[in-house]
Amino acid sequence: MADELGWRSSLADPQQGLGPEVLIPETLEVDRWAPSEEGLSRTTLNNRPTRVDGPGAELVVRRNSDRFRFVGAATRRISRGIDLDEIVLGLCRASVPAFSDAVLVYLCDQIPVGNERPAFPLVLRLRRLEQREGLAGEAETIDWPVLEVSEVRPNSALAEVLRGVRPVFGHSAVAQAAFLELIGPDRTEPTGRHTILAPLRGRRRVIGAAVFLRGARRPAFELDDLLAAAQLATQTALGVDKAVLYGREAYFADELQRIMLPDSLPQPTGVRLASRYLPAAQTARVGGDWYDAIPLPGSRVALVVGDVMGHSMTSAAIMGQIRTTAQTLAGLDLPPQEVLHHLDEQAQRLGSDRMATCLYVVYDPVAHRVTIANAGHPPPILLHIDGRAEVLKVPPGAPIGVGGVGFEAVELDAPAGATLLLYTDGLVESRARDVWTGIEMLRERLAAAATQLASPDQPPPLEAICDDVLAVLAPGDRDDDIALLAARFDGIAPSDVAYWLLEPNDQAPRRARKRARRALSRWGLDNIADVVELLVSEVVTNAVRYAERPVTLRLLRTDILRCEVGDDSPHLPQQRRALETDEGGRGLFLVNRLSRRWGATRLSAGKLVWFEMSLTPE
Repeated sequence: MADELGWRSSLADPQQGLGPEVLIPETLEVDRWAPSEEGLSRTTLNNRPTRVDGPGAELVVRRNSDRFRFVGAATRRISRGIDLDEIVLGLCRASVPAFSDAVLVYLCDQIPVGNERPAFPLVLRLRRLEQREGLAGEAETIDWPVLEVSEVRPNSALAEVLRGVRPVFGHSAVAQAAFLELIGPDRTEPTGRHTILAPLRGRRRVIGAAVFLRGARRPAFELDDLLAAAQLATQTALGVDKAVLYGREAYFADELQRIMLPDSLPQPTGVRLASRYLPAAQTARVGGDWYDAIPLPGSRVALVVGDVMGHSMTSAAIMGQIRTTAQTLAGLDLPPQEVLHHLDEQAQRLGSDRMATCLYVVYDPVAHRVTIANAGHPPPILLHIDGRAEVLKVPPGAPIGVGGVGFEAVELDAPAGATLLLYTDGLVESRARDVWTGIEMLRERLAAAATQLASPDQPPPLEAICDDVLAVLAPGDRDDDIALLAARFDGIAPSDVAYWLLEPNDQAPRRARKRARRALSRWGLDNIADVVELLVSEVVTNAVRYAERPVTLRLLRTDILRCEVGDDSPHLPQQRRALETDEGGRGLFLVNRLSRRWGATRLSAGKLVWFEMSLTPE
């Protein structure tokens, strides 16, 4: 009876007789590995018949046919593997018990890739041991300790066998010494023709070894079994080479995509953020999904989610370029529709087929408003305080890269306590449902999660919402990346905001000091009033020196105090170290020393200089 790989057990039975003479035609000139006592040598068969004489010719033909079917089925099984474990498992399952009672697979501890030089000295590590179980359910072939790691010493017997590349029986002195070096000196099983050692040679070099063993109760290996062992070893080695190369490329692709995503989200005033990113399935793991949160002048924040079409290294690279461009445009404080317009131009410069969808949102915690512009992306979902989830009506727009189209922005309320969810289509679209069905499922899931997770006096935790909405995916139906960005709008109450316009004249610093002190007194922050008054005076003085239009001064009280001074001059201030004889140049030095942090941002119509203070003196 044939086993699952089509190799009858009679192949290993030397007691079978020989039948009448049979003529086996060889119609093609092919390469053949001819067996010798020590290994294999290459010969060529000409276009002439091979004559098999003797009474068992029919059995020989059948056994050769079974051997070819076995090798074909085994190589197909090995080649189906993608990673190292699958390939090695394919070799083991194909070999045991059809070809051997046990197999040990050793691979280099560090498998070289491409033109990399192998590690020295070469170290072989046991990757897998597979053996047939006996009638009592216990392994009956290997019952001695097997070495997990073997070092291939120069000029050793193992090094000589590996250099030879060809499979060898274990009966010669060199082969027996190689076996002892590889699998350990404590073996008690017979060697000889009950053992085959097959080096695993990839495209360029030996990357491991496979040991095939048969127990004493089973017939020994024959010469033709070396041919089968060579085929199995070659297929395995080439598969391992490809798996290592694929793994290296996938690693670089994952690293490329990972470094293009933010390591951590900022903590802007008046909003809390959470994000999730899930790569696509193993067969399409590199994509162009991205998300970002970019602090803007005036305590605002830009929320961005996008998806470059396609799954390749090119998609990831284009994503990185578009994301960088979006960050640059956001720093210019352009309106959302203008940002998408410039992203569209950039995508067209990258190529005629470089398209992406993008959703760009600007949240103002003082005005409690969001401004949204869309470029062919799924609409955001707003979770209200009462637990109602709403798909926002945003003009869809055309994807970035189409060219020749305009983008429209809408401004909507963003009440304190509400949560805005931005996502890519991988979360809502799959082989089992269209995108709009998925959006409706996501909306229902978000509302249900809010009901389950919310407490009487607190909205649902943001991180828990992100984890819960990911469950909208059915197991196994995802074939695209997922980027998810959630924003909880806390806002800044009007009572915590003080705002003034100052004419750019010599009286502006005095008025600024007076109004700042009055606001701090109203907030109960007299303990830091002296320092804030000094810093406000310095920053306003710098502003009115170059401004032509009124200067803005705004104070924001949250868990910190933030002061913002804006003017119409595009020149950013530079901190310098003043000399003892200089009468000025110490303003920014004081700001740097006395504030928690400070900065300056160039706007489309000027600049904004800001600094932050702790509510209690440090």
